Amino acid sequence: MKHYDAIVIGAGQAGTPLCRKLAESGLKTALIEKRWVGGTCVNDGCSPTKAMVASAKAAWSARHNESLGVHAGSITVDLDEIRDRKSRIVHMMRGNSEKRILDTAGLDLVYGTARFSGRKEITVSLQDGGTETFTADKIFLNNGVQPVIPDIEGLRDIPYLTSTTIMELEEIPEHLLIVGTGYIALEFGQMFARFGSKVTLVERSKRMLMKEDADIAEEVTRILAAEDIEIITSTEVVGFSQKDHVITAVLETEGIRSQRTCTHVLVAAGRKPQLAEFGLEVAGIEADQKGYIQVNDQLETSAEGIYALGDIKGGPAFTHVSYDDYRLIIQHVTEKKQISIRDRLVPYCMFMDPQLGRVGMTEQQAREKGLDIKVAVLKNDSVARSIETGDERGMMKAVVDARTGQILGAAVLAEQGGEIVTILQMAMMGEVTYDRIMNGMFAHPTYAESLNNLFMTLDS
Repeated sequence: MKHYDAIVIGAGQAGTPLCRKLAESGLKTALIEKRWVGGTCVNDGCSPTKAMVASAKAAWSARHNESLGVHAGSITVDLDEIRDRKSRIVHMMRGNSEKRILDTAGLDLVYGTARFSGRKEITVSLQDGGTETFTADKIFLNNGVQPVIPDIEGLRDIPYLTSTTIMELEEIPEHLLIVGTGYIALEFGQMFARFGSKVTLVERSKRMLMKEDADIAEEVTRILAAEDIEIITSTEVVGFSQKDHVITAVLETEGIRSQRTCTHVLVAAGRKPQLAEFGLEVAGIEADQKGYIQVNDQLETSAEGIYALGDIKGGPAFTHVSYDDYRLIIQHVTEKKQISIRDRLVPYCMFMDPQLGRVGMTEQQAREKGLDIKVAVLKNDSVARSIETGDERGMMKAVVDARTGQILGAAVLAEQGGEIVTILQMAMMGEVTYDRIMNGMFAHPTYAESLNNLFMTLDS
């Protein structure tokens, strides 16, 4: 049995930098990873999907550019080349991360599947066979999450796809049916529609993006519908069957059943913690009903000296949240600083095209809280830069405290929406009131300049 000062489980966006910093601070550290360094972000999430989104955008632009007077002729999408480029990016990022870990003194990288075998005792089923047991003074969990496979009749009898396996397809689906309309569903749906697939999205709620404001969701719906993506709402998939290469989905809408045929099915119905047979109870770690580990504001679990970072503790499941958990916990452990994850300002971006960048409260959240607010809205067909570039899709929106003028939240559905909303996030961080942005001077013609006009709508 080998003892460490610290053990990190999971080489995701928190675990990878954390293990190196712990070792560099003088703590004898082990990183245990069951699969590959880099976690979901590098291997199955952000990096590979955004690489493929870029290819889809290039295909759309080539077709769309005819309206700008540029005629590219026939457009061919080579999925093999797209997949190979994606894989090169993944291997480069994964390899660089692994090399930095292996080059860090005082840090051991162990490949295998970990489980708790005692309070602060970890037993690992090694990738190359056998088991090994470790103990540590402090343990940091960065296990991540995995796709939820819903209990739909016949689903496990068909070759369904997940957000991981769809990126390894060797052919463009003739007709892709997607269960769910969350971020993963919309990004892949638009991507494969641009590659040439017929795409159908099925959502059980009355509209997509229920956590977003209705006007934002409606604009997203219009954008996707303009690309001939079929969106079916208030509908649940209740069964699947397959004959030869044709898959039949049984749909239920307000008690009425119907059928849709397709060639491929993507399950994008949410994600759950990767904690099966992990032995939380052995370590005295409490989890909620959905299996997420419970932590306090300092990221510590119910077991003293054991911390959970990233998606497995619930809350917003974004890479940057995981990385921010690392940033905070390393200050707490190595510098003895007081930290708290309470009331963090969490931005995010959905990488459909145009991007949906979001930060802070939505209008519906602010009204539910009974806040006195003003709402600024600007359609992109009134934005000079959008008109000039020939892409007037989308809108900008900001929620402002009517008394103080502070920006409470924003949504930017636009080309580079994630970058534009970051300007408003920085204003929120610096407590810059909306009128200062409204009266600020920005370079012309930029998307940022449109923030002048966005806030001018409040005084018109």
